[in-house]
Amino acid sequence: MQEFERKQLLERVEREGATVGADIPETITVQGEEIDLRTFVFEIKRRETVPPGERDRVEQAKRNLRRERVERLERIEEGDISRTEGEELAQSIIGIDRALNALENLGPTDLEREQQAKQAADTKRWMSFLKQALGHDDDQSARRGR
Repeated sequence: MQEFERKQLLERVEREGATVGADIPETITVQGEEIDLRTFVFEIKRRETVPPGERDRVEQAKRNLRRERVERLERIEEGDISRTEGEELAQSIIGIDRALNALENLGPTDLEREQQAKQAADTKRWMSFLKQALGHDDDQSARRGR
């Protein structure tokens, strides 16, 4: 592969919108193990939340996919590969990115914790509003000598 071809492939992989319209690969080999990636991602995304038992599995899958992405990118950057191999690697990297995006954008994984955080934020906003409405801002209280 010529150097300008290598640069084109790397630019295509790193482009911000590269995953738009890209498909998640049906299967992918990660560290010698074949994974039904599309099925895994769709199974996880189909649920509204990630069950506690699946969280570790999802996090491990994301770590493995990131590692595989880096290894494939390095093969394009440094490897003595053909244009065809480079194209296949670039396409697989874009597919990995698409799967990672899908896994990163999963819904809340802990509804109870999320609900508590929302309630705390609402309470804080309400208290701030009341302090302002009643003229009890911290700054004003300090100026009055309270």
